[in-house]
Amino acid sequence: MVNVSAQDLDPRAYARVPVDVTVLIAGFNYSYGSVILDPTLPIKDLEATVESPLLGIARTFSLFGLTSQAYFVLPYPWAQASGKVFGEDSSITRSGFGDTRFRVSVLFLGAPAATVEEFAKSSPQTVLGVSLTVTAPTGQFFNDKLINLGTNRWSFKPEIGLSYMVSEQWFVDLYAGAWFFTDNNSFYTGNSVRIQDPLLTFQTHVSYNFNRLMWAAIDLTYYTGGQSSVNDVYNDDRQNNSRVGATFNFPVSRVSAIKLAYSTGAIIRIGGNFSTISVAWQMAFF
Repeated sequence: MVNVSAQDLDPRAYARVPVDVTVLIAGFNYSYGSVILDPTLPIKDLEATVESPLLGIARTFSLFGLTSQAYFVLPYPWAQASGKVFGEDSSITRSGFGDTRFRVSVLFLGAPAATVEEFAKSSPQTVLGVSLTVTAPTGQFFNDKLINLGTNRWSFKPEIGLSYMVSEQWFVDLYAGAWFFTDNNSFYTGNSVRIQDPLLTFQTHVSYNFNRLMWAAIDLTYYTGGQSSVNDVYNDDRQNNSRVGATFNFPVSRVSAIKLAYSTGAIIRIGGNFSTISVAWQMAFF
């Protein structure tokens, strides 16, 4: 399954922003390496590339006087993979919709809801918030295929995040969350049931503000757990991995910006060891 949601690197996810703003996002991700994350599949010497354009929309709003945000994104990946399946050389190409993701967040400390005019007059400060990310099984899935673009299950990640202001320029972000997964009742070859334990995730980001719209960050994530079973037989696939990356966000106009990011595996015990290059264009409507 082509699914990297558990290995996110997302700086500034809990930064304070003005409310009543809609942001449109158009992005492109390019991943290469052992991108197929399910180590239970009988694939050896895997090499894959995944090109994934995506469209998203975010809306900020006030919830009981607190800054809140809802975010929706839909990817359309193309994947090419090659490796040995049961000892035989094999290669595949897939294209289609990936799993849809929805995220809602609320900043309950240090981020009272503010309009664009009020926000422009405020000063940066430490923020504490919570979020819930939901991944829906809308992606292309064939239960008789080893490699799919979708996961054929729901995933849920509650998370708490702290954005600590060291100075007006320097911020440290700390997140802690856990992915919970429903069962895949049509796992390969169509009559198997795959169950996965919760996967704990932790992120740290150190970022520097050049100004309010331009910033750069060094990113680190660590994730552990997620052991799976197929038909009640547990696999030796408990993850204990980390990734590192960097992000740069810069404005191209008063209402739009481009975000560039790169990440790669740092310590990989089991699972996908891959690198990702991302670019996203964001336009705000006030």
